[in-house]
Amino acid sequence: MPEIDPAEFARRLRSGDDLYVLDIRHEDEFEDWHIPGSENVDIYDELRENDAEAVEEALSTVPAESEVVTVCTAGVVSERATDALQEMGYDAQTLVDGMHGWSRVHRSAPVDVDLDGTLLQVARPGKGCLSHVLVSDGEAAVFDASHYSEEYESILDAHDAELVGVFDTHAHADHVSGGPDLAERHGVPYFLHPEDAPSIDAAPLADGGTHAIGNVEVTVIHTPGHSRGGVTFAVDEAALLTGDTLFHRSVGRVELGVEAGIEETDVESNAATLYESLRRLRDRPGDPLILPAHDPGSPEPPASEPMSEVEARNADLHRDRDAFVETLAADVPDHPPNFRRVKGVNVGAETVADEERSTLELGPNNCAAE
Repeated sequence: MPEIDPAEFARRLRSGDDLYVLDIRHEDEFEDWHIPGSENVDIYDELRENDAEAVEEALSTVPAESEVVTVCTAGVVSERATDALQEMGYDAQTLVDGMHGWSRVHRSAPVDVDLDGTLLQVARPGKGCLSHVLVSDGEAAVFDASHYSEEYESILDAHDAELVGVFDTHAHADHVSGGPDLAERHGVPYFLHPEDAPSIDAAPLADGGTHAIGNVEVTVIHTPGHSRGGVTFAVDEAALLTGDTLFHRSVGRVELGVEAGIEETDVESNAATLYESLRRLRDRPGDPLILPAHDPGSPEPPASEPMSEVEARNADLHRDRDAFVETLAADVPDHPPNFRRVKGVNVGAETVADEERSTLELGPNNCAAE
């Protein structure tokens, strides 16, 4: 069966190769989460039922001479689409593991920021997740790591850097954190604010605390609201790793911890708290780069903007306190898939096997308020 590995597929997409990405899942699944630029032909049921006539008729809409990559959730049913396309004379192959495979892809690039060191952003386009690696004077720290550790290990090797700490901006609700495992593997501390670590062994983060990574100083700013233990990391005041507190065009949603049953508060109070946290960030000196933990769509690293640009274009920052609270409390988007269990894992209240992590977090990122 002709197939293409997710990493090679991502490389070819990034280089601009003319691939026709054919998603054969149901239309609602496609609309909820798909590879940017892909086309949907909903023949999932027809393929499973071996309705060859209906499949051929639907696939006849695929442009001739196209190099086709077929996609489904796990890369199983899409193999049948590849078979059918090849019988029709198309150059077709299947994306290995489908959307599961796409979710594993990571890309990295340096952030253009004035530091005595290097700050790299690691993007996970299938989830919209962003993590960061800071390297300075032979030492390194990882922030908001995914549980796919290969990318971080590769960066450490490439920079001949020793990992000295792993940090999370908060207990994530959309993906299982790789922070604890990465820290344990290297024998270094895993840092998380105590409010987000009720049942997990984590080194505490304190508001105003500082951590030296080589020649770079990282300062902790407690910015609750999206999560009680949410923090922002100021990297030499040149950049702010804002987690899910502040995105470029939105802010963090405020009900996930409440609905997951791990926060004894309410949505309105969280929204008011987030408003004050955002004011703290906007009062920071200079015009630091804003580097959130997520970006909508399929981010190409580095996804970064100076605070001045974020302030100019982020509608949430233009609301007064009452309007801000009312908007965030009333407008609740779709939840991240399995967010209660994912959040439970990341605060230490639940354990999942390694092989279940990928399935648990499969789906779109929905951590922004709007």
